[in-house]
Amino acid sequence: MNQPKIITISRQYGSGGRIIGKQLAEKLGIPFYDNELINLAAEKTGLSKECFKEAEAISAGNLLFSLTTLTPTIDSYGLPLNEKIFLVQSQVIKDVADQGSCVIVGRAADYVLSEHHNCINIFIHADLKDRVERALSLYGLNAKNADNAVLKTDKRRANYYNYFTGQKWGRLENYDISINTSKIPLDDVVELLANYVEKR
Repeated sequence: MNQPKIITISRQYGSGGRIIGKQLAEKLGIPFYDNELINLAAEKTGLSKECFKEAEAISAGNLLFSLTTLTPTIDSYGLPLNEKIFLVQSQVIKDVADQGSCVIVGRAADYVLSEHHNCINIFIHADLKDRVERALSLYGLNAKNADNAVLKTDKRRANYYNYFTGQKWGRLENYDISINTSKIPLDDVVELLANYVEKR
């Protein structure tokens, strides 16, 4: 790659998006960020990692609920803590993108980096049946009500994204490329994306 490429991956739960992101980063020889962003944001603020994880899991109806009962507040313009957390995490995303080529999974990174040049935004999705099977075999999802659990996770991701960005999660216009992993093996998806990145 002649110039830095920032790759963001948004994904449906069980679609294999995180696996693809990690393998793509390894293939391209660039850093991979997923939970690492939580670690960096926690270090930056002194808040616990659990605080950041909890903020991302809140349902849309509770997004304005302050998490101050769980952790100390950040003194920042009187915003609810979950919104302060989003701002801190967004700054961490911008910081790692400024350092050079990388792959970033989730956390509305495509929106956060919307003004960043050389940013490639990818959405990974799959048929529900395949997502459930992957979640059961790889992520330890309980077989009972597995379909609902997968859909519920996607709803949380959509609520988080929609609330903080004002855009619609999964909408094709927000991404450069969208791939259905039910139609092509994950290894081939990685190869396809690597070729796409190299040609950009």
